[in-house]
This record gives sequence, structure tokens and C-alpha cells, in this order.
Amino acid sequence: MKTICLAPEPRVLVVALRRLGDVLLTTPLIRSIKQAFPEAAIEALVFAGTEGILSGNPDIAGVIAIAERQGPREFAALLQRIWRRYDLALSTQTGDRPTFLAWLGGRQSAGPLDANRLSASIKRLALSRSYTSDRGRHRIVDLLRLTELLGIPGCAEIVCPQGIVRPGLLPTSPYAVVHAAPKYTYKRWTSDGWQNLAGALRQRGLATTAVGAKSDRAYLDEVWRQSDVTRRDGTLSWPELAALIGAARVYIGPDTAVTHLAAGTGVPTVALYGPTDPRIWGPWPVGGLDRPWAAAGTIQHRGNVWLVQNPLPCLPCRLEGCERRLDSHSQCLDELAVEQVVVAVDQALAVRRAA
Repeated sequence: MKTICLAPEPRVLVVALRRLGDVLLTTPLIRSIKQAFPEAAIEALVFAGTEGILSGNPDIAGVIAIAERQGPREFAALLQRIWRRYDLALSTQTGDRPTFLAWLGGRQSAGPLDANRLSASIKRLALSRSYTSDRGRHRIVDLLRLTELLGIPGCAEIVCPQGIVRPGLLPTSPYAVVHAAPKYTYKRWTSDGWQNLAGALRQRGLATTAVGAKSDRAYLDEVWRQSDVTRRDGTLSWPELAALIGAARVYIGPDTAVTHLAAGTGVPTVALYGPTDPRIWGPWPVGGLDRPWAAAGTIQHRGNVWLVQNPLPCLPCRLEGCERRLDSHSQCLDELAVEQVVVAVDQALAVRRAA
């Protein structure tokens, strides 16, 4: 594809109206644009509450955060704010709203299309450049097809939050970071599993630092009852969380934005996956995937990431747990043995020691 022609100091908008982890996974695309057009001023349009994952990103000149549900006045104000303001606007999703905002904001625009939607033909005419999204590919691989559309090299590197870290935040003795609270119940491991894991880490000479959101505290009070862990839930900025995880000996967590962040820092990362398909949403190691994640396995290893699953015949179902709702349990995680997780932790620690 011929390289897109932009002004000498172009303004670029990247529309990413999804959750925290999804926004983090757009950073390789943003870095690719910045490397190809160093003088570009790149802005990200995201949902309010997700902008923190972009804190201190050196490739981004600004962030526009909007409410997930906007009234007519707010939406009209947004349209007026971005109308043809950018030399290039990119949608990172196939949905109607992000595609419309990219078309509206950019004198040139590009984005993915959903082959199964009747609106795809209309969007193809509206966008300057487009491609049909491949939902069987890893999310980052699929997003980087936008760089092919633009005729620029792709950079498969997650950019983690950067910024000021309070003195004394990092423990002085060896430690592990554990994140036990995914956003949705169906992605949770068991409380007994986390407690036994903390004991196994202590036997290996590692203190446990537990992280999570302020809203997770009631659940984490139950998880960490009578456990010897240092609690940091609800007390860290995104740059501080990235620094804390990056300096740990190992990180362990479920399918959540924090686990994607951990993989991006380069720390040995043990990810516990249940219904989610890792071929699409598996953690992205530093340096990228040397080969795709398999749909299911006991312990898979790619780069600095160990992906642990309980490979029942239905895995990965790609559904919201066994009861098909966000607060459902997931048998594959309920029955995931702590011994299997500890094996993956030991493998990760061995690689860290060798390094």
C-alpha cells in the first residue's frame, strides 16, 4: 500500500472507545504512527475512566475523554470539537460510533470493517482506507493492519504508563505482585487459590504485594483475609502501578487490563485464563509473539508470559461464564489447581534468575 500523504506536522486522532485493556492494546498502533511521522501530534479519543492507562505516553500529545453514554448536547459539542480538525483520523473498532467519529474528525480516515454487517459497504465508502477485520487474529495483530493501510512499518510494542513514582513505593526485599480482581466475576479464580498461592510465594522467599481498584476492596478483603500480604488496592496511579509491577520478581493475575500491563512491562507474567480466547486476547509479551497462543493448553509460554488454563473440552467458550452472565462462575477457573499455577510461577522465576 502506498504511504499516506500527510501535512509536514500532521494532527492525528486515534479513536478507541472500549475498556482499559483495549485502550492499552492500541499503543503499538500509536507508536507505529509516531515513528513513521515523528512531527505528528497524536490525540486519543477514549471513554472517561480509561485515559489513565495512557498516562505519560510519550507518543501522545493529548487525550479526549468522553462519557460512555452521551446526551445530545454532549455529543453535539464533541462533533463540533473534532470536525475536520485532523489530517488523519483512525477508528480502531468496527462499530458505527467510532467509525463515524473517525470520518467526521479526519480529512483522511481509516479503520476496520465487519464483514458480517450491512453497514460495511457504507463505511467503506466513507473511510479513505479500510480493511475487513479478522476476528481470528490477536487484537494487536489485527490493529496493526491499519499500518499496512497507511503504508508505514508496524511496531508491535505496548507502551506502558509513565510518570512520577512516590519515594519508598517499591519494596526493598524481593516481592511478587498479585492482582486477584478482574472487572467481571466470570474471570475470577478462587479465594482459596489466591491464598494458597501467597503461601507458596512466601515459601520461595517472596513477599506478596496485592493490587486492585478501590472498588475491589470488599472482594479483596474476603480474598486476603488472614493472608500475609501488603495491600496496595486503590492507592496507586497507573504509572506507579506499572513501576511496582515492573520491578517485581513475578506477576500473577487473571484476564484483565493489569495483566496486559504487566506483560508490557517485561516482568515475568503468569496469566490465569478461563473463558477468554487467548488467540485473540492473550497477553502480549515484550517483543511480540514468536508464535500465536493456542486456544487451550495447561501452561503455554511466550516470551515473558506464562498463560495458565484448565483445558476443559469447552475451553475457550468465549462466553460470559457457565451461566452466560457477567456475575457467573466459570468451572474452568473454579477447578484450576493452585499446584498448576505454582508450576508456572516456578518456571517464570527460573527464567528471571537465569536472566
